[in-house]
Amino acid sequence: MSVGRRGTAAAALTLAAALALTACGGSSASDEGASGKSSAEAGAGGKKSVAQGGKEFADAAKKTAAMGTDAAPGEWPRTVTHAMGKTELKAQPQRVVVLDVGELDNVVSLGIKPVGLAPTEGSPELPSYLKKGAGSPKNVGTINNLNLEAIAALKPDLILGSQLRAADKYDELSQIAPTVFSLRPGFTWKENYLLNAAALDKTAQAKQKLAAYESKAEELGEKLGADKPTVSMVRYLPDGVIRLYANASFIGTILKDAGIPRPKNQDIDDLAAEISAENIDKADADYIFTGVYGDPKATDRSKAQNNPLWKNLGAVKAGHAYNVPDETWYLGLGVTAADEVLADLEKHLTK
Repeated sequence: MSVGRRGTAAAALTLAAALALTACGGSSASDEGASGKSSAEAGAGGKKSVAQGGKEFADAAKKTAAMGTDAAPGEWPRTVTHAMGKTELKAQPQRVVVLDVGELDNVVSLGIKPVGLAPTEGSPELPSYLKKGAGSPKNVGTINNLNLEAIAALKPDLILGSQLRAADKYDELSQIAPTVFSLRPGFTWKENYLLNAAALDKTAQAKQKLAAYESKAEELGEKLGADKPTVSMVRYLPDGVIRLYANASFIGTILKDAGIPRPKNQDIDDLAAEISAENIDKADADYIFTGVYGDPKATDRSKAQNNPLWKNLGAVKAGHAYNVPDETWYLGLGVTAADEVLADLEKHLTK
């Protein structure tokens, strides 16, 4: 690696570390970013903006993903530059442990069955959309409560995760096996995919998958025409948290790739804006897609949707409010989930 590239990498990693440490204080098992507990007020009507610093995270993730590896296809050993530094891989990994659903989606899409998986707390089972290709990975705890003994017992030769989720466990994980961390899960999913692929010597395959996804997104945008409908993304979480997902989210990138416009209160460079059941009217758009994290009874979905304000929304009256699978739309965080989301969008928006 040249001096210039080393300097760029160092700057990117320094920024990545600072941003991730800031965000880790509000990290949550419930999604790809910061929890509502660290939200900052962002306007009237009880709306809050969460997961600040979207553009800075995106820029840093792109720089770290761009580092990847200088190794040629099939060349081993190789050194991978990532959010926590550099990791040497002596040979093609055969036993991979993934510490989040995004990494699971990534490796399965590349034809790899991981030996271990840390699922999310709200979805402890293997995601249904990945069961066919994922094999039977052993449970190694959850994304916020890793079981290091279980990971070590699997004798992995590569561990994939993110700095936002597990920065405090990186040193211990690195003693078990070579460990490669993206900056964070979520709207940086494309960069994360390429980073994981670099560690697996699957870069060409990953680029093909991303190109196919982008073609599908472009085709959907063309099919919807110039006068595209606005789309609102509503997600119900435990403890009364209701989020309107914005641009710095997994689903936000997909909508942007398809050129689908958002309501003004969701067209922001953050993960989401928060509302309450009492002001659910702020979720209005031409189409509304709702997800639920975990047990619906532990959320305010029923309270919000029994509110007369919900029933009077234009999208609801027009029959354009749909429930969508949380495991793909919000928890998938990979190219396979993105393809599923595009298929759902096409089904509902082109009726």
